[in-house]
Amino acid sequence: MTDGAWSATQPGRAPREVATHCPYCALQCGMLLREDADGVTVLPRQFPTNRGGLCQKGWTSAELLDHPERLTTPLLRDPTTGDLRPASWDAALDRIVTGIRSVQDEAGRDAVAVFGGGGLTNEKAYALGKFARVALRTRHIDYNGRFCMSSAAAAGLRAFGIDRGLPFPLADLGQADTLLLVGANPAETMPPLVRWLSEQRRGGGKLIVVDPRVTATARQADLHLQPLPGTDLAVANALLHIALVQGWVDQAYVAERTVGFEAVRRSVAAWWPARAEQLSGVPVAELEATARALGTAGRVIILTARGAEQHAKGVDTVTAYVNLALALGLPGRPGSGYGCLTGQGNGQGGREHGQKADQLPGYRRIDDPAAREYVAGVWGVPADELPGAGVPAYQLLDSLGTPDGPRALLVFGSNPVVSAPRAARIERRLRDLDLLVVADMLLSETAALADVVLPTAQWAEEDGTMTNLEGRVLRRRALRPPPSEVRTDLAILGDLAIRLATTESATERPGDRAGDLAAARFPADPAAVFAELRRASAGGTADYAGISWARIDAADGVFWPCPTEDGADMPRLFADRFATPDGRARFHPVDHRPAAEEVCAEYPLHFTTGRVLAQYQSGTQTRRVSALLRAAPEAFVELHPDLAARLGIDHGDPVRVTSRRGELCVPARLSPGIRPDTVFAPFHWPGAARANSVTNDAVDPISGMPEFKICAVRVEKA
Repeated sequence: MTDGAWSATQPGRAPREVATHCPYCALQCGMLLREDADGVTVLPRQFPTNRGGLCQKGWTSAELLDHPERLTTPLLRDPTTGDLRPASWDAALDRIVTGIRSVQDEAGRDAVAVFGGGGLTNEKAYALGKFARVALRTRHIDYNGRFCMSSAAAAGLRAFGIDRGLPFPLADLGQADTLLLVGANPAETMPPLVRWLSEQRRGGGKLIVVDPRVTATARQADLHLQPLPGTDLAVANALLHIALVQGWVDQAYVAERTVGFEAVRRSVAAWWPARAEQLSGVPVAELEATARALGTAGRVIILTARGAEQHAKGVDTVTAYVNLALALGLPGRPGSGYGCLTGQGNGQGGREHGQKADQLPGYRRIDDPAAREYVAGVWGVPADELPGAGVPAYQLLDSLGTPDGPRALLVFGSNPVVSAPRAARIERRLRDLDLLVVADMLLSETAALADVVLPTAQWAEEDGTMTNLEGRVLRRRALRPPPSEVRTDLAILGDLAIRLATTESATERPGDRAGDLAAARFPADPAAVFAELRRASAGGTADYAGISWARIDAADGVFWPCPTEDGADMPRLFADRFATPDGRARFHPVDHRPAAEEVCAEYPLHFTTGRVLAQYQSGTQTRRVSALLRAAPEAFVELHPDLAARLGIDHGDPVRVTSRRGELCVPARLSPGIRPDTVFAPFHWPGAARANSVTNDAVDPISGMPEFKICAVRVEKA
């Protein structure tokens, strides 16, 4: 049991109380949990990211701990009736191992795949990547963070040599003279962050929001640019064009700290403001006002989020805003810089330690021979036994059950039936599998299709670490143990590793696959896993070697990179150099290109997706919380009143939105805050309301990010 929590076996020590963090977004707001005879209560806690504040999701998070729909026993698909029925752990695990062995014996190691999640703790994300490559020895592993942070990550790596969402503390936002938010709506996606926006404006700062909708965040802005979805890159290039013409580029910074600017200067010469206005719909006057606010202020921060990133050109779009930030001399200056707002709870840490198809712990590349040798040494296996790179998430999901794709899939912490683009197609792929295993705490839409469902512990029932959007490594502490028939993900991976080891042919790894060795390789104790993670990440880009649980406990978290226990961590990056071989940041010329699917006579409207305040991700958790369901009981499609009038649609009418891939049917919500050529739907609901039945599965060629934010649709009264 960790410090600060009472042991569940200690008599007479009630109420129990523990300091931990919210289970939802990447702010990872600090909170206190208290358990007494009346149940578990969420209490405020002073922590740097939220200063005691929580959103409605955080305040109600404990309701799921004892929810009547919680999974408390394994479920097996009855071959006769097709129903999921309760089963013992031995029966469930044996069914999984038998299925894995059958598939791999017939079709090879890569016939089994693993799909993880950006909400898993660092320990679980690390163990899952290791399990795929050591226990299953498959190259096929990726995770739902590919749908969240991958474009910003790729852009950051190629410009700065490192991917950390915010390379400065969150509090810097409140000190910026100008703050530009591109495709971000934190007032609904992470409400406690708004206190920093309010502080920034109280101090006389200017807030500028780029979003095709008048969101709750845009309503707080001094200036709101409302571009056509998919044109953010053109806006960025026009802003840099204006900065060059007006002499606002920091020439000394560019010369001393960057390379490649001349090519970018030539490329943006063609992006005069009138051209950008014609393409994006943003008036020249607003582009000029934005450029002036960025180019003449003392402290400037540029942030991007999913609205700019979830496109088939997402990496280039983020790169355009990074180019703008570098040209203005922002990264590395106190109170200034470029950053991206990470979405999922461990969206940062979850992509650092091996869940990604091309990655090993510490943000090492799996195709780097030195990285393979080092990590293999930590894992105690020959480097040549580690598989190579797999494929990004959508490509992996779309290959399931096909002649050349995986025939078995293990899912931890994700619900692709709702969250994947072209979701009806992915649902069919999942149904085509020989074996689908889902570990979850609730019966998600993906779990409902599974052959085996494994009940897992919740956030308040296990210890571990999370890495928030600032790169701050935090401690998640257990308030109580899980129910008796519920296991942690680490315990499940360990149990499977033992069974796989004891059933594997002795000729494959003579003397090296005994169950006791497998147990040692996959411990259920998160402290032991984190200790190994530290060793595996040492020397990597995301170096956690100097971060111990004790050090985290002694402070409000520890910022990576932190290579030594007695050395300083790094809340701010880039003060002296970038994480590139020569210490200089890289400019990259990028140009606008159309969306993968443009409007036409048959599909004349643009469709985009996003979140609402009271729901989260695929809604598996939040749709089961009574207060949140009352606040946001159903999906909707948002239309401009002028568009609705042309289509004969009134507020509340059932509406069908159809693309080349599928349709959704939901009530209409009329709003003058959306462009007349664009419709919007939130993506938290399944079934007929599933927004991702419509979205495009075109992907960014660098990051593998699908084009969630724009496709062509027609709208009609249902």
